[in-house]
Amino acid sequence: MATRTPTQSPRRSPPSRPPSRQHRTQRRYRRRRIIASVLLVLAILFIWTSVSFVSTMVNPSYGVTYSARAAEWGRDHGLGVLVNWWEAEWYRLHPAKVGGKPPASAFTNSTTPTVPTGSAAVGLPVPARLPSPAGAWLPGEGVWVPAGRTVNGVPAIYTTTVRPDAVHTSYVVGVAWMDTKLLSASLYSGSYIPGGGPYTRTAPITPAASASLEAAFNAGFRMQDANGGYYTDGRMILPLRTGAASMVIYKDGSAAVGSWGSDVSMTPQVVSVRQNLDLIVTNGKPVAGLSASDNSRWGATLGGGALVWRSGIGETKDGALVYVGGPSLAITSLANLLAEAGAVRAMELDINPDWVQYSTYTGAQHAPVAGANGVSLLPTMIGSPSRYFESYWIRDFFTMSARSTPDTSPIAALP
Repeated sequence: MATRTPTQSPRRSPPSRPPSRQHRTQRRYRRRRIIASVLLVLAILFIWTSVSFVSTMVNPSYGVTYSARAAEWGRDHGLGVLVNWWEAEWYRLHPAKVGGKPPASAFTNSTTPTVPTGSAAVGLPVPARLPSPAGAWLPGEGVWVPAGRTVNGVPAIYTTTVRPDAVHTSYVVGVAWMDTKLLSASLYSGSYIPGGGPYTRTAPITPAASASLEAAFNAGFRMQDANGGYYTDGRMILPLRTGAASMVIYKDGSAAVGSWGSDVSMTPQVVSVRQNLDLIVTNGKPVAGLSASDNSRWGATLGGGALVWRSGIGETKDGALVYVGGPSLAITSLANLLAEAGAVRAMELDINPDWVQYSTYTGAQHAPVAGANGVSLLPTMIGSPSRYFESYWIRDFFTMSARSTPDTSPIAALP
């Protein structure tokens, strides 16, 4: 008879032994170390961020308003998308006013341009009264009046105010006309824009340089937003982009505005090139394709606001420079105004109320001046004329100074 093999019981693992007290203590200690390390890192990041943020908020070089300083800090710390969204919401909730009329004090009391007798024989002919984009002139609108100090008794800068368009008629923007026969241009560079200093010319403007100072005004966007390059002091700070709108300054103090590589290019006479986006005026007309609601090229840092503080610079056919700056300006309105002011070619400069600033300076001729001598192109410009005399000012800007002798060379008319 066959025998049966007894069924073997499966082998069982020995029961697990509970962790010892020492092992449990070590695990708790490791967890506590990890948690403590994470908290320490977070605390360090919080303290560093707080110090950085507070330092920015008390630093006037980041803007006049706290909102501008917070926006600058955010963009410098990877929060640009959030900043753009916040600004877009602000402009959506605070749209530009439609209709209305500016106060009479916004315009000059005169109805005809103030042109001293014989001044055209020394410098450039002063332009005719500037047409108003809003239609028929209001009293004093578009009338040119001398501003700042004279150059050997002859006004070298004329300014005026006009409404920006036929819709937003309660606002006024400022326009400055600068005689390059009597004035020489300079670019002052900053440690923040463009960075990479030190530079021969940087804020503060020295007493010696201020003795001939006539005007100072803002340059362009931050370089990371400008889509262009920067050249000064014989150094290529950032590569110059072919086709970029460029303000070029030469050794003799003359200046030109044009597209890099076609209208203007590098020569031994070039001392500074400041690029910012693309031209908005060519051949005396706004460039094709400008759109009042398109900020993808003309102000992306505003996060969607189209009617904002803007500024621009242009060159006229006879070589004068014209500056436009003010509130409620679409890119199309800015281009139209520059063209109406006689610009053959023009470019946008900076935007936002904290950065749009043009000042002329008063005082005895050939004597040093300071910020207190400055007069803003518009009283609503929140940036002070003294910013260019402060060591904290770390952005680039332009100055126009009196020539020791007028430039009597013949002018090559621009195409």
